[in-house]
Amino acid sequence: MEKNANDKLIWVDLFDNEIGSGDKLETHVKNQLHRAFSVFIVHDGKMLIQKRALEKYHSGGLWANSCCSHPRWGETLADAVQKRLEEELGIPQGACVPKELFAFNYFSQYDGLSEYEIDHVFLTDYHGDIQVDPDEIMELRWVSLEELKRELEEAPQSFSTWFLIAAPRVMEYVQNHN
Repeated sequence: MEKNANDKLIWVDLFDNEIGSGDKLETHVKNQLHRAFSVFIVHDGKMLIQKRALEKYHSGGLWANSCCSHPRWGETLADAVQKRLEEELGIPQGACVPKELFAFNYFSQYDGLSEYEIDHVFLTDYHGDIQVDPDEIMELRWVSLEELKRELEEAPQSFSTWFLIAAPRVMEYVQNHN
């Protein structure tokens, strides 16, 4: 479980306006739309992806972006991103400056829970030391964008729902801005 004393997630409407807050489990049981973020780390044409720990409440063992979470009530997206990069990957706050590229809405169900999110997608370049939180991540790897494209096409079941939506857009952005 994420390490934050205030575990109230930010509930939003379809236009990402804050409408309240709720406990993490309650939010996911009630199909409540809430704010989330996904951070993609790319360096030298390769993307850092993680295999989620098997113990995660959903999507355990699936590949996803470098870091993802939910900002907590009263927390800005920028602060939440920096905090989770440090907690999950050991990247010191300020060691990279993620840039928000876009946001998207999605809904996905998992055994009595759901993710109904507005996911804010961030991109950053980082190539320093990484210290993985084993409660969050079971494996990390750098993969070329070309190889990742092939894997997404051939084995989509190996990836989280949000990654399948966001990764192609991030990859296209990286290819068009390098």
